Parts: sequence; structure tokens; C-alpha cells
Amino acid sequence: MTRTPDSVVRSFIDQHQAAFLADLADWLRIPSVSADPGRAADVRRSAEWLAAKLRDTGFPVAEVWETDGLPAVFAEWPSGDPSAPTVLVYGHHDVQPAAREDGWATDPFEPTVVGNRLYARGAADDKGQVFFHTLGVRAHLAATGRTAPAVNLKLLVEGEEESGSPHFAELVRREADRLAADVVIISDTGMWSETTPTVCTGMRGLADAQIDLYGPDTDIHSGSFGGAVPNPAAVAAELAAGLHDADHRVAVPGFYDGVVELTDRERELFAELPFDEAAWLKVAKSYGTRGEAGYSTLERIWARPTAEVNGIWGGYTGPGGKTIVPASAHLKLSFRLVAGQEVEKVREAVRSWVADRVPEGIRYELVFPGATRPCLTPLDHPALQSTVRAMGRAFEQRILFTREGGSGPAADLQDVLGAPVLFLGISVPSDGWHSVDEKVELDLLAKGVETAAYLWADLAENWRPGGGQECRSESAARRRGGGRRPPSRPRGAPDPSGRLITWGWNS
Repeated sequence: MTRTPDSVVRSFIDQHQAAFLADLADWLRIPSVSADPGRAADVRRSAEWLAAKLRDTGFPVAEVWETDGLPAVFAEWPSGDPSAPTVLVYGHHDVQPAAREDGWATDPFEPTVVGNRLYARGAADDKGQVFFHTLGVRAHLAATGRTAPAVNLKLLVEGEEESGSPHFAELVRREADRLAADVVIISDTGMWSETTPTVCTGMRGLADAQIDLYGPDTDIHSGSFGGAVPNPAAVAAELAAGLHDADHRVAVPGFYDGVVELTDRERELFAELPFDEAAWLKVAKSYGTRGEAGYSTLERIWARPTAEVNGIWGGYTGPGGKTIVPASAHLKLSFRLVAGQEVEKVREAVRSWVADRVPEGIRYELVFPGATRPCLTPLDHPALQSTVRAMGRAFEQRILFTREGGSGPAADLQDVLGAPVLFLGISVPSDGWHSVDEKVELDLLAKGVETAAYLWADLAENWRPGGGQECRSESAARRRGGGRRPPSRPRGAPDPSGRLITWGWNS
């Protein structure tokens, strides 16, 4: 295949950029706030607007998909080549709440260009990063002379991501046949900085828990009874204190089973990033680092599993003193998971850990809300290499690698579709996701367009699926024989909301 001169792609983007930005501004004016029930009609209007625009772009199929909540958008453009890879691009069209009185310098739903920046809610998270694919595929077609993309191109644009994606997994399972793909590309992420373009190769998973501890039937006098009955608040403190060992490793037996360790090459690549720990601490509004011994700060937040105490409360918290043994106390915990860890094995390990540590005379309830699985794409995956090459052409410099310490719906796509997940985003930390004055850098937005324009031909030329490479994930670990399933009753029984609840009584 003859490589199209980059100047042809850039010229096309320059010629169409004004119209592209005008269309994006129209979409950004729709306040598609999924968390606000009063904005449900706007979320639907956003979905309908996008579906119509995708049809205008050339997608022969562009549909609004209903869920039990707010609608998503699906689009498909077949390549016509039976051996071409099938690529599914994921993003979301809902946005965080925003109002001028929150401190915005401009109306958050009236897009405003200041210099090289476009300010609006959703400019970076995630409408801008979804929308660059529309001009990207047009530039790809214009530069290659094709009438259809070099890959079978699909888009799935969710409408509830900012509300925790409560219906997303169900939607993916329901539409698995139509969503079938060889690779998934997430355009809901970012880069290291304006001058250091990067590709993210993975996200951590998440499993959270709440432990409710009950002692006396009511608060009781600490003079008459203290020291002779168990104190739920003290037990909560003991559990929190026992969560880590002296090296700040999670002290839950079995927690690290299956963890995919960092390779020497991955550690070298992390070390190449221009990381300023003092500046990072300022962003974190913290005054020192602390974590698992033997790992750098970036390794800890990107590639190591963690356990955090999110909240602890119980007993009297008002002014002055109240000398009681409280009737109850509570803990909220969250566990960030990495590739190789299985959600169910982690939950079972936590169940056993709590049961072993709660003393006689304390009743407890352990609740596991829904979980998100981890995702990691190997550095040598051919689709990842295509992404890196395409991005390198657009930015005209070497692309480095990051991971994401947070969690998202990527693993639902990976697990249901059985496809590796890649990340293509051009947002930078200063874009202010979820904050006031959210913006996107217009030159970086154009680089996203350009990357997408190069990517489809590179994938078609350099990868034919079926080579056996896969994304390392919790489901992959299970296929390798990882771990027994949790007991079916009554410990770990699901309730109608999808939570898992464990009841205990140590007497």
C-alpha cells in the first residue's frame, strides 16, 4: 500500500476545520447532563443530533439505541474488504453538570474560543474527542481515494458515562453481535502533556465495599460497660489499620493472586516520562508520597493494586464528649485492581479477611456494589503499534506510554466482545475535566483528527486479526484457570441491584 503524503491529510483538515468546529459547537450547546433527570430530554436530543451528523458524515448506519436509562448512539461503516479488521470506537455524549455560577468565566453551554482554546462543558470530556473521528474518517477517505474506510468502522457513544454507566454492560451484552470487533479504541482519555504525546495502554479495575459493624443494640454507658463488651468503632479502626502491612502492601491474604507484574521494559518506559513529583503533589493537594515499597509513584498509581479507606464513622461526633460504647460503626473501602486480578477472587479474599478479623460479639454486613474489571494491552500488540505510528505521524515526534490509574467501562467491552482495548485521546491535564472552564486545545484536537485519518489505513495494512494476541484482563486470567468461584449461598448472594452482600455474626 502506498503511503499517502501527510501534507494531503493536513490540507484536507485545514480546509474543513472551520465547519468542523462550527458543528462541534452546535453539539456542545446541548446540555446533555446525564446526572440531572431534568436534562433527560437534552441527553436524547444530543444522541439524535449525533446520529444525524454521523449519517451526514457518510456512515450508512447511525442509530439511537435505547437503554433502561438514557440513549446511546451506534454507527457502522463497512469496509467492503472481507479481510479488513473491525474497529469499534467508544466514547460518550453525556457531560458533567455545569453552571456559570459555579465559577465559569463564560457560559459552559455556549462554546467560546479564546486564542487556541475552545471552552465549553464537554469540549474535552468527551464530545470533542468523539467528534474528531468524524473529520478523521473523511480525511482518511479523501487522502486514500477510498469510498469506505480501510477498516470496518463502528462507533458506540454512550449516554450515561458521567453517571457511572449503570446500563452500559447490559447494552453491550444485548447488542454483542452488532458490536463485534477485533479491537476497541477508547477515545475518552488523555495525553501526558501538550509537549509529550502519549498512548495509554491500560486502566485499573475497581471493587468497592462497605462494612457495617453492630455491637450493643443501643449506645451504652462506657463507664458501666466499656472494657467488657466489643466496641464497633474500635473494630472499624482495627480493620482500617490492618488493611496494609509495614511495607504498605495490602494485607488481605490472596489479594495479589494473579497480578500481572510490570516488565523491566514497562518500568523503563514509565521512567522516560518527564514526571515532576513535587508538581504532582501540588495537583494532589498533598504533602508527601506513601505507598507500596519498591515502586515509583507512577508505578503505584498505574500498575499496582491498592486498597483505600474512603470513609470511617461511628458513635458520637458532635461537640463535647459523650462517653458511650457506640451501637454501630461503618467503613467504606475501595480496591483498585490490575491485570490478572479477578473481581470475584478479590471479593472472596476480602470476605474471608473480614470474617477472620471481626471479633466475637460483633454482627456485620459486608456489601459489594458493582465492580469494574482491569484492562491492559500488551506493548507488542499490532493494533497498539498502529496507533502509536499514526499518532507519531500526526505529532511528528516519538510517542511515549502511560496507563490510567482510574477505572471505566472499557473492560465491559473487552470482556463481552473478547477484543483488546486501546486508548486514543488528545486531552491534557489542564483541560479541566469535571471542573470549571473545561476546554480543549484546538491544535491538539486537530492532531486527534490527523491521527484518526492515518490510523485506519495503518491497521488495514499491518494487522489481520487472528494472530492470537489478546488484552490481558480478568477474563483472560479466568481462562488461564484462575481461582474458584465464590460460594453461591448465602455469602456473596446478589441482590436485585447487582450488589453482593455478605452477612456475618461472630459469637
